[in-house]
Amino acid sequence: MATSAKLGTNFTGVQMSPKDTKRLLDAVNEIHPDVPGDSKGMMLERTTRAEEADRIGSVPVPGSAKGMLKSTFDMALGKSPELLVDKLGERLAFERSGVRMYDAMIAKAKGLETAQSDLVQVLQHIRDEEFEHMNMVAEAIETLGADPTAQTPSADVVGVKSMGVMQVLTDPRTNVAQGINALLTLELEDNAAWELLIELAEAGGHPRIAKGFHKAKAQEDDHVVKIKSLLRKDLLSQVQ
Repeated sequence: MATSAKLGTNFTGVQMSPKDTKRLLDAVNEIHPDVPGDSKGMMLERTTRAEEADRIGSVPVPGSAKGMLKSTFDMALGKSPELLVDKLGERLAFERSGVRMYDAMIAKAKGLETAQSDLVQVLQHIRDEEFEHMNMVAEAIETLGADPTAQTPSADVVGVKSMGVMQVLTDPRTNVAQGINALLTLELEDNAAWELLIELAEAGGHPRIAKGFHKAKAQEDDHVVKIKSLLRKDLLSQVQ
């Protein structure tokens, strides 16, 4: 596995072949597709598809009497319990994926010829806290009488979003800096999501759940700082 970027035989840029680049640009002006490909046509097509499409899944009806009673009570007060359950399902899916991603990054770090023990230690610490957050959200969902094993619409969407980060981390060609940079994307979203989740829990009349989430938010703040520091340290070590 390469540990840093190197100069090599990269032929992807147009500067490598000015003559062919001119021919390519001439073809763009001379050859036109049968189907309109301008921005107006694409916008119309996307609008049509959006109107035809159904929503991405649904929030399941509570499977317990406690959950049904709680949902009925919240709706009577004008609240939307399904919104909170949907976002909790999203956070559960995200934290579960986060644990797996840190496992992948730890494996990558250990695969180095000279394994950085301090790097692995920090990654393991964050991974363990992500696991705690996963269990915390599962308990919150159960407290509301909902099913933590059900995949909500937002959980479905976040699973798709996470695929790109996982592909970066599990690609044997990516180096430590590239992996940490992918984790930074993960942590920045995670941090913002916990902040919003706390507000939703408080607005939904669940102060105890919100209070427990403040600990996770504080830990996520620390995760962002740690990942930024790891990335900065790795990159600066390559230019010195």
